[in-house]
Amino acid sequence: MTVVLDPAQYQETSPPVASRPTAAPRARRIAGMCGPAFVISVAYVDPGNFATNMSGGARYGYLLLWVVAVANVLAMFVQALSAKLGIATGHTLPELCRDHLPRPLTWMLWAQAELVAVATDLAEFVGGAIALNLLFGVALLPAAAITAVVSCGLLALAPRGRHRFEVVIGGMLAIVLAGFLYQALRAGSFAGAAGGFVPRLAGPDSLLLATGIVGATVMPHVIYLHSALTRRQSGRAALRSSRVDILVALGVAGLVNITMLTVGATAFHGHDPGGLQAIHAGLGDVLGPGAAVAFAVALLASGLASSSVGTYAGQIIMDGFLRRRIPVLVRRLLTMAPAVALLAAGVDPTRALILSQVALSFGIPFALIPLIALTSRRALMGDLVNRQSTVIAGAVVTALITALNGFLISQALAG
Repeated sequence: MTVVLDPAQYQETSPPVASRPTAAPRARRIAGMCGPAFVISVAYVDPGNFATNMSGGARYGYLLLWVVAVANVLAMFVQALSAKLGIATGHTLPELCRDHLPRPLTWMLWAQAELVAVATDLAEFVGGAIALNLLFGVALLPAAAITAVVSCGLLALAPRGRHRFEVVIGGMLAIVLAGFLYQALRAGSFAGAAGGFVPRLAGPDSLLLATGIVGATVMPHVIYLHSALTRRQSGRAALRSSRVDILVALGVAGLVNITMLTVGATAFHGHDPGGLQAIHAGLGDVLGPGAAVAFAVALLASGLASSSVGTYAGQIIMDGFLRRRIPVLVRRLLTMAPAVALLAAGVDPTRALILSQVALSFGIPFALIPLIALTSRRALMGDLVNRQSTVIAGAVVTALITALNGFLISQALAG
């Protein structure tokens, strides 16, 4: 496969929002506005979220539901800024960093963004491989290869028109949601969940897990990607459409994360089963084999979809920072190499997932700080420049996420 993803080609197949007929039925108008954010949203329900959310529910019941909700709101805010940057400037965040920042800083940002892309692929490859192992008994190394081939097939859809790619990725998100709704109905896990939205913690361990939930929710690679997916749109109508898109898509992702935590809380009752394989086995014991299969299918859909989106983001990163593109197959081979090496070395897959989340946490401020700075420049943004309240909110969000993830990294390094 020699497909090279071109964000411009991907976008030009979508008609401008303003050209859609205003007399169209409401459902059709809403569906027409949704697209880029659904591609982004799968990163917010990747295999790393499975581990942190299920563990949070198993250990603390509904206690951390408010953390999941807050993290989802933060993700909506960040993605709205990224989408607005693409709409206002017609350029991606990496392109603008290259054009407006010193060259040494640009190279540094590119290097860390590539490391983030590798860490992203690590989580998704491991998750997909574990799912294939759980469903079909495939050994982890061959399962990782199958995940790579299928995700490359998904990426081949992207250059041929954005809607085909969006529909496939949105369908996989629906599979993840359906899988966890089935488990929630089997467990009756929504009963009594309302109390979990009251902010509170239960000591340092719960703070560490809450930080991990935030780190697994706000994903740096899709901050870069979203600006590329909206760059061919323009004007305030497009901005309003993108906000609806984000609200719907990330609202669905938030519901998935909340459902994950409630299932963990109900199924395991204060006992954390450990890794994804143990969670799968525990769900089978408590809720029946149907729930275990639903979990594994959801994990597989998550791993495949988020892996393809992660590789797509990697293409945007290299093209933007360096003006270079490489074939998808080459990038796929490069980014999957660390995952294959870890699996071949016999590293515990759940441990590999945790390490990937730490790496992603490290990359968040390197995407957020340039995003806030660039969207606050009137010369770039024109009438869509950030208001002062948005700048303040952005600074607070950046400081909060950076501090929380700094804490997570320090705790991980301390063991």
